[in-house]
Amino acid sequence: MADPRLRPLGALMRRFHVDELPQSLNILRGELSLVGPRPEQPRYVAELAEKIPFYDVRHLVLPGVTGWAQVKFHYGASVEDALEKLQYEFFYLRHQGPVLDARIVARTVKAMVRAYGR
Repeated sequence: MADPRLRPLGALMRRFHVDELPQSLNILRGELSLVGPRPEQPRYVAELAEKIPFYDVRHLVLPGVTGWAQVKFHYGASVEDALEKLQYEFFYLRHQGPVLDARIVARTVKAMVRAYGR
């Protein structure tokens, strides 16, 4: 999806996910995990928590730079998409561990190298 606000340099940074690098500071500070449910904007969290039962369960773990929902599901903008992504996040919560985290990181790197996801 093309974002008309992006200049050529910003588009290049997004294409190769360089715009995600500042999140490494959040990881070092312990505010963000490498793998976990992707954080949402507070206004969306409040809206989705009202509309989707158990939405707040996703907050039992630190949010992550990447997650199972990100590697398994396309970008979603509707409540229905959020509900489907939540199913992937519940799967992650139930099966989280080093093996699944390694799979998620590998899929994320593969998507970044192939410039998917933007």
